[in-house]
Amino acid sequence: MTRLTRRQFIKLTGAMAAGAALIGPGCSSQPPQTTARRQPPAPSGGQSYLAVARGADPAAITKAAIASLGGIERFVRSGDDVIVKPNICVDYHPPEYAATTNPDVVATLVALCLGAGARRVRVMDTPFGGTPESAYAVSGITDAVHTAGGEMEVMSPVKFVETAIPDGQDITEWDVYQDVLDANVLINVPIAKDHSLARLSLGIKNLLGVITKPNKMHRGLGQRAADLASLVRPTLTVVDAVRILVEHGPTGGSLNDVQQANTIVASHDLVAADAWAATLFGLDGADIAYVQAAADMGLGTLDLGSIEIEEVNV
Repeated sequence: MTRLTRRQFIKLTGAMAAGAALIGPGCSSQPPQTTARRQPPAPSGGQSYLAVARGADPAAITKAAIASLGGIERFVRSGDDVIVKPNICVDYHPPEYAATTNPDVVATLVALCLGAGARRVRVMDTPFGGTPESAYAVSGITDAVHTAGGEMEVMSPVKFVETAIPDGQDITEWDVYQDVLDANVLINVPIAKDHSLARLSLGIKNLLGVITKPNKMHRGLGQRAADLASLVRPTLTVVDAVRILVEHGPTGGSLNDVQQANTIVASHDLVAADAWAATLFGLDGADIAYVQAAADMGLGTLDLGSIEIEEVNV
């Protein structure tokens, strides 16, 4: 057997990555056309459509919200490959600045999934400030996830593949992280916060962390974010509103812009979850362009009066 030196190995893998980047439409290697992710069953007896839990303990209210939906077993089966997608945008604000998802919320979801028999649970995002490793660490999510038994994954550039978006109205293809599409379960865990362009950053907006060049989505962001959601389709959306950033989002920088809301919102319906979370800011789902666009595409329910909502205090 011929052994490669480290230098030869690096050159070989670099060439493979370059070759992968050159693969495009018309080549022999075709990207996936849609995600085959298993979707959760519709709510049945004892399961709410949307859950809102309030209390001072982030872990406790996360567990309460999931329990109201029928438990994590409604979404995760033994042997599943699970990806948890928080918002980890920068590496210069610790959790109390409400720019990144609460680490206790993320860790609780990881532990619940593993308790349900998930084969592995990975947590990932593509920060735009600092390196992924530093952003993961400063957010507090690395330590929390490792303690819970999960894995932190740095999203490899070679795993972003040009992928068709069959139902897209403004965009019909984009480079999407393939592991996110291939996972059995995707749990979307945004933090609810102000956003200078989108008005609010919630669940649908959080999905921009699974693609390349998210800034190019900003032209026509409302429809484009909804188009992406039509492909990615999270199994479960859990909106972290333990602390909310009410001004100067998405990165903030002053504790004066942070409010302690002590709330978790969870649903299999990402439109409904975002619509309810918008009320924390005195807005309706229809006030957020991407939430309205997603509802118009049939991706979820905008009318909160038409669904069963269970509110619990812990």
